[in-house]
Amino acid sequence: MRTREMREFQACFRVRVAVMALTRFDAMGENHASMFKFFKDLAGHRDLLVLLMGRNLKIRYKSSALGFFWSLLVPLFMIVLYAVFLRVMKFEMALESLVTGIIVWQFLAMCLGDSLYAVVGNANLVTKASFPRSILPLSMVMANFANFLLASAVLMVYLVIEPSPFGNPLWLIPALICQSMLCLGVSFFVSACNVFFRDTEHILSTLMLAWFFMSPIIYPIEMVTASSHLPAWVSVAYFLNPMTGIVSAYRMTLIGAPNPGTEFLSLSFVVAIVIGLLGMWMFMHLEDRFGDEL
Repeated sequence: MRTREMREFQACFRVRVAVMALTRFDAMGENHASMFKFFKDLAGHRDLLVLLMGRNLKIRYKSSALGFFWSLLVPLFMIVLYAVFLRVMKFEMALESLVTGIIVWQFLAMCLGDSLYAVVGNANLVTKASFPRSILPLSMVMANFANFLLASAVLMVYLVIEPSPFGNPLWLIPALICQSMLCLGVSFFVSACNVFFRDTEHILSTLMLAWFFMSPIIYPIEMVTASSHLPAWVSVAYFLNPMTGIVSAYRMTLIGAPNPGTEFLSLSFVVAIVIGLLGMWMFMHLEDRFGDEL
């Protein structure tokens, strides 16, 4: 009798496992189809994407006398100010290393600040027009990427004038890709959160401050990785912060900073890509509810 019950139980168990497998397979198929539709919709509305990107660039410098030239002047002034700061405060950090970290960080900071109102600030478009809502944060990130490239051009000119040993250029492309994925992911996440939870702005300001000091922006990475007072696992945890690896890769390329370890950089890059995909996935699953909330 017990043998028969055991066989029935095993048969039921196999059926349940098969049903679960089929359900999971269907869910994966739906996710792949949704992701394909996501990119297809973006490609079909590329004209709107370019239009909104241009609008975001114009709004930033609207009514200013110098307009777009501020994208070049701000990093120039930054280099001068930090040069004075380092000299007066006798801060033990190379100017080119500090400015590289600040410019890389500003791209992320600008994306996060603008993403708060990427959707909420375009409520009329969201409620009255039919288009992929993902275009709103994406166009904002693209506009900030253009500003980042201009600031980087100023930095490159400075590094050429102030003789600085350039490093391995092969790290530049992965750093750009992973930084863009990170900015996209957090922008999708923040813009969606602010639709449903308007206190996001206040929480974000605190988290950004903590993230800034947890990243090697105003201090060399060796303060953490080469410290004899910290256990070895701290270095691994440190590179779970994607900005750690991204900033390190830029410094390796632009000023010849030492490589902290390919495995550590790869860890930061993987985390950045995962954040980008998760942010995209979350936004894609919430965008249908934006109209009801706004």
